[in-house]
Amino acid sequence: MLNLDEFSGLHVLYLTTVGRISGLPRTIEIWFVAHQGDLYLFAEHHHQTGWVKNIEKNPLVQVRIGGAELEARARILDHNLDAALWRTVQDLATQKYAWGEGLPVQLTPISP
Repeated sequence: MLNLDEFSGLHVLYLTTVGRISGLPRTIEIWFVAHQGDLYLFAEHHHQTGWVKNIEKNPLVQVRIGGAELEARARILDHNLDAALWRTVQDLATQKYAWGEGLPVQLTPISP
């Protein structure tokens, strides 16, 4: 099993979602933090962000980070239900990038 925390020193990963309208793969380069075996992304425009809308329709995503590629299930954190985790990953992002104000999205690897 891949230890995603080992990638925490990298600055970006590549996220591929399935386009909610087109059905085609959509890849973006995005900042991330690693925490307890998962990756977290932050959507600056929250639920208005295109890749977040894609995840809302289909949470299965592809991630390329360093030399690794993996499948993951994305989950948009809930501000109330996930309050402690939200603060933790927001703090990690603020430490890493001096920014962590967006909507956190958790990526949990799917075991092969």
